Amino acid sequence: MPQIIILPHEELCPDGAVLEGEKGTSVLDVALKNGIGIEHACEKVCACTTCHVIIREGMDSLPEGDELEEDMLDKAWGLEPDSRLGCQAIIQDEDLVVEIPKYTVNMVSEGH
Repeated sequence: MPQIIILPHEELCPDGAVLEGEKGTSVLDVALKNGIGIEHACEKVCACTTCHVIIREGMDSLPEGDELEEDMLDKAWGLEPDSRLGCQAIIQDEDLVVEIPKYTVNMVSEGH
C-alpha cells in the first residue's frame, strides 16, 4: 500500500504522520480515517476549497484534476502549482508527501 506522508501542521498534525492509503482512496479520506481533521465543508463533492492540500512529492502519480477542481482551486488560499483538493487527489501506486496549508478560506472551522 502506498504511504501518505503528512508534513507537520501546527494544529492538525503537529508531529506529521506516515499513513497507509489504499489505491483509489482520496488523500482526504486517508487523513480523516487517521484522525487528521482536514476541513471539508462541502462533504467531499468538489464544491469548495477547504480540503486544499499541496502535494510535495508524488504529484505525477495522481490522476489529473478535472476542470471543476481547477476552477475550485483558483479560489484557494495559498495556491501553488502542486495544489490539489484532498477530496479529488486519488491515491495510485506511489507514495505521496502532502502539506496541509496553514489557512483555508473558511473563517470558522466546521468541526467535523
